[in-house]
Amino acid sequence: MWLVAQFPAPLELVLVSHDQTHPSDSPFQSEQSPRDEAPQFVLPLVARIEKGAPPARTDALETAARAVLVILGDERSAGEGEWAQVMRDWQDARIRKVVRRARGAEWRRAEALAGITVSGKSAEVRVFPPVPLDGWPKDLARLQVSGTELEDPEPPLDPDPAVPVLWLNPGLDMSAGKAMAQTGHGAQLAWWELSDEARVAWRDAGYPLAVRTAEPDRWRELTSGGLPLVRDAGFTEIAPGSATVVADHRPLGRTGFRHLR
Repeated sequence: MWLVAQFPAPLELVLVSHDQTHPSDSPFQSEQSPRDEAPQFVLPLVARIEKGAPPARTDALETAARAVLVILGDERSAGEGEWAQVMRDWQDARIRKVVRRARGAEWRRAEALAGITVSGKSAEVRVFPPVPLDGWPKDLARLQVSGTELEDPEPPLDPDPAVPVLWLNPGLDMSAGKAMAQTGHGAQLAWWELSDEARVAWRDAGYPLAVRTAEPDRWRELTSGGLPLVRDAGFTEIAPGSATVVADHRPLGRTGFRHLR
């Protein structure tokens, strides 16, 4: 797979090969792999969930996925950027993401830490550079993982055929926080699959994407079509090896995507 390095204007993109052709090197699998020998990091995401105005579930999932893409494509995450080394260390080990919730003063303290806030229609998610598995900043460590149960006030519309879709497994029951982490994984796998031209187009358009739950027949089709597939390591909520998300990044290879730029 490929990771992108960005430098300040004039923009230069340098692709560095991180080939993962062997399944034993998967960053998500439950079995032991060489990745377990490296220092372990986690990418923290904090969702703003106010008691009186929680975000819609689908919007929260889509916003979390875009937040992962935003930090992957940020100039501070590549080259000699201030987050570059820890981003490389994180991606060389297990690819872990943890979503926590914040409201009121908790959210304000989280916003004071180095990171990036990404906004959706109703959701706000702040993504932070990776931290050691046992070395969370105290203002993030005290935040709760539970309490991210969200609902969609209305069923989401069919996705725009011009944008990538992250398809959720219809056979799994995941909390919103767990699903946000999984869609973040899916977005990252899609990013790794893309050419430099497609990444630039996606970034310039603001990383549009959709998250939807597949119908069972559609899920079987998607998982047999060679698209990027997230298999969870089973640390929380679901069984190890469960297929959670398929990333259909194919719209990024179509000329129709250009109208979003």
